[in-house]
Amino acid sequence: MALFAVIGLGSFGGTVALELTQLKHDVIGIDTEKKYVENISDNISHAVIADATDEHVLRELNVQNCDAVVVAIGEDIEASILCVLNLKNLGVEKILVKAKSKAHHMILTHLGIGQIIHPEEDMGIRVAQSLSYPMVRRYMALNDDRYIVKVEVSEKLQGVEFKDIMEHSDGVQTLLLQRGTHVIYDIAPGTLLQKNDILIVEGPVNLLRKLSSRFISK
Repeated sequence: MALFAVIGLGSFGGTVALELTQLKHDVIGIDTEKKYVENISDNISHAVIADATDEHVLRELNVQNCDAVVVAIGEDIEASILCVLNLKNLGVEKILVKAKSKAHHMILTHLGIGQIIHPEEDMGIRVAQSLSYPMVRRYMALNDDRYIVKVEVSEKLQGVEFKDIMEHSDGVQTLLLQRGTHVIYDIAPGTLLQKNDILIVEGPVNLLRKLSSRFISK
């Protein structure tokens, strides 16, 4: 379980906050609009009416200790930028920001934001999934509980046997391993993984969550 903050609880931010909660994470939801906070307060860990352009407010809300912060402020570009600056001053390392325009995107790039989002309605779910499963590059939901995910093998798993990484993962099925242009469908247990190998696996969300920690680069 991780701790995330979502600043701006409109359509996009609210979707991110709810999906992260469904994935069993703690979420601090922040918005200046009472109606947005009230709409979501019963469904996430913490929902507060607060001004994210005030650094002291963010500090009091413990935002600096979050694993990641999503800035989903809608129309007010100035407020979005001030919020980002506050988060950087607080030492938050992982910041994802919703951009309203190309100019907004350019400013965020100059501020050193690596993950800038131009969302459509359903993109909130994708962002939440990427935060919950850092090793996942792409995924497809089969139903509310089962997913097919594309996993990239990190450098720390170089030389690890396939059977070791998949140990205690009964219920997760490996569909294929891609190594460059070569695709392996029947993977031998002793196959040694290489950096940048791609695994396509399928299984229930709870088992994929347990498996994800083995792929995260330290």
